[in-house]
Amino acid sequence: MDNTELALDAWRKAKKTLQKYGRKTENLTVHHDQDGVYLAPGWLYKLAILDKIRVSYSENGAKDNVHMESFSSRFKAENRLLFWEQDDLISLKKVVGQRILYYNHIRRHSALETQSPSRYLKEKGMISDNHYSPRCLNQECYRRVCTLSSPI
Repeated sequence: MDNTELALDAWRKAKKTLQKYGRKTENLTVHHDQDGVYLAPGWLYKLAILDKIRVSYSENGAKDNVHMESFSSRFKAENRLLFWEQDDLISLKKVVGQRILYYNHIRRHSALETQSPSRYLKEKGMISDNHYSPRCLNQECYRRVCTLSSPI
């Protein structure tokens, strides 16, 4: 899988998640840097033409998207060793998925009044009860995610 295909796969998953939460994707603005992946005809055609997405590029690199850059930097730093331990892309994707669940539903964030993002959004009335806890966070999955949650 080349990088453009990987980016398109990530977009498909993001789109599916947005739709699951009742968010429309048409006329959404997707902001990203000027990496060749995002300048490729396949990427631009899929987003701009087929999905009717407004594409926005960063003129000043990371300085134009500090929130995402901060998340990406912290996420990679906290999970670096765990990611390197994976033997293949399938295992890596599974661990990344578990870490995202932990980050969004368990890990407390000081900027969110020491709550997880999902709890914070629920308390602010921005998501409903049925979106507060993902199906995966049953007892078995919760133990698996928490096992991976110790600082690295």
